[in-house]
Amino acid sequence: MPEPLGIEIRNLYKIFGARPRDHVDAVRRGMTKAELNRKHRHVLGLRDISISVEPGTIQVVMGLSGSGKSTLIRHINRLIEPTAGEIVIDGQDVVAMSPAALREFRRHKTAMVFQKFALLPHRTVVDNVAYGLEVQGVAQDKRHRAAMSWIERVGLAGYETRYPNQLSGGMQQRVGLARALANDAPILLMDEAYSALDPLIRYDMQTVLLDLQKEFRKTIIFITHDFDEALRIGDRIALLRDGSIVQEGTGQEMVLHPADDYVSSFVQHVDRAKVVRVASVMQPVTADAQGPAIHGQANLGEAIRMMSAQGLDRLTVLDQTGRAIGLMPMTRAVAVAAGAS
Repeated sequence: MPEPLGIEIRNLYKIFGARPRDHVDAVRRGMTKAELNRKHRHVLGLRDISISVEPGTIQVVMGLSGSGKSTLIRHINRLIEPTAGEIVIDGQDVVAMSPAALREFRRHKTAMVFQKFALLPHRTVVDNVAYGLEVQGVAQDKRHRAAMSWIERVGLAGYETRYPNQLSGGMQQRVGLARALANDAPILLMDEAYSALDPLIRYDMQTVLLDLQKEFRKTIIFITHDFDEALRIGDRIALLRDGSIVQEGTGQEMVLHPADDYVSSFVQHVDRAKVVRVASVMQPVTADAQGPAIHGQANLGEAIRMMSAQGLDRLTVLDQTGRAIGLMPMTRAVAVAAGAS
């Protein structure tokens, strides 16, 4: 299994039109998306995107339709050519790769899961899952063994000889995920992979992904327009609007400290008790801190349930070594969970 790779996106711009490079400087000086379209009939896709993705983490990119999130993910494997900027992976700038180097990069370093499944209708499940390995030139018996292993891992054992039209939407998406994982690429690109699924199936697929991530530690770029999904899936979240990053950080940071009203509109209905960690809102420890305790990384909901069940008015907060680092009064836990600062 390859080691996970980090991704450095630096000052990335994308302008769609006949002469995109002619207008980069104007966009850098502040020309808006609307102005660019009105004056020059060019469309601003991305403006000065810089994101650092740590190896083995899930970076969510989210936003409404037209925000640039799908445009961004397609730059990472250069399905879309950037107008300006760098994408550095494993010490190489993907933007500067030759056609031959780019083909090798796509074959061995990245895999993609699409919203519309993109399965080959004339191929069985096992042949769909093995397709990427076939492109790489892997022998049939070896690629089928690898495919069967991943089919079992995503819960489709027994369906390997079926065709896509014989499967439900959720099962087809499992095939798409297995196909991406079978390539054994360190980077997984997921473009609204679960958006077409029913809520219960979608939640189940999120669970499958998180369970696999614990074991295999891929570097994952996950695109969604659903903030609840972003909070559950992402180690970090980047929120885009009109091709620009409005805020980037952990889900908790965005819930507690939204950068502007636009971010606030996304987080206003979030269940803060599930998102906010005890250690981030606890009160300073006192000399008499003792008694029932809770780990600092527990969420407020867990703390409130524990205090309610035991008739407590506060808990001692512990760090990873078991040392007392603060206090969590019930009144404060309830207030922050309800939206108070």
